[in-house]
Amino acid sequence: MASLQDIKRRIESTKKTSQITSAMQMVSTSKLSQIQRHTSGYLEYANKVESIVAHLADSNDLFEGSNASKVPFLAKRDIVNVGILVITSDRGLVGGYNNQIIKQTNALIEQLGLSNDHIVIFAIGGKGADYYRKRGYQVAFEDREITDVPKFTEVIDIVKEITEQYALQKFDEMYLTYNHYKNRITNEFATTKILPITTDNFQKDESGDLALANDGNYHKSYEIESDPVELLQVILPQFAQSLIYGAILDAKTAEHSASASAMSAATDNAKSLIDTLNLRYNRARQAAITTEITEITGGMAALN
Repeated sequence: MASLQDIKRRIESTKKTSQITSAMQMVSTSKLSQIQRHTSGYLEYANKVESIVAHLADSNDLFEGSNASKVPFLAKRDIVNVGILVITSDRGLVGGYNNQIIKQTNALIEQLGLSNDHIVIFAIGGKGADYYRKRGYQVAFEDREITDVPKFTEVIDIVKEITEQYALQKFDEMYLTYNHYKNRITNEFATTKILPITTDNFQKDESGDLALANDGNYHKSYEIESDPVELLQVILPQFAQSLIYGAILDAKTAEHSASASAMSAATDNAKSLIDTLNLRYNRARQAAITTEITEITGGMAALN
């Protein structure tokens, strides 16, 4: 049975742990608020780019049929190699955040039915990069230690690398796998195919039509000096890059949320353990006092 001194040491140690996890929860909550403010501003730009691309492509019938083959980022290819951008954290203390991403990414790879040699991994976050490199996958590019509120300039290298390698036909489809932020309590895994670009990459209205292409803010056609196809060849890589950056912001938001939740749970568990240890300490102390009284009483009786 643990001595009173041992129990007291555990109580003090657990109190210190509780203070640390409580402080970490506050830090993660602050980071979550910061990235949410940053993301709201970025979404205005992303929606504008999406509106222009949706309108141009839809009005020129470039999403379906033979017209799609005119634009490389819209054209469908025979699937030989597939690229996957896996967005994880660099470190732990985020609950099951990373495990869920890796588990679901593995399920996607199995569903694709391709061998390791035909999967090209791009990784943001050390956990994903280390996991897939150890298992023999080709990690074409990785980005570690991005800041808590990443700016586009921080991730521009990996974002451009993905679009450039796709243009060079190093892979024929591109998927994003990450945790999507729903609210401060809940995150859910998301997988998005962003290349080639299809109507699935755009917002829809209730009838299933492109919402941003027919939102009433644009005329049916633009007056363009160059060919719309030539314009889309310039705009589509930017649109794909905006999708990638938006996913990175979303994943980072989910990471801060997961960290705050994990630290909150750790703090609650520490407090619960402290209560249990205090109860054990008081019982042990009471038992020790009772034993001392009994021994004193017995000694006095023996003297009499």
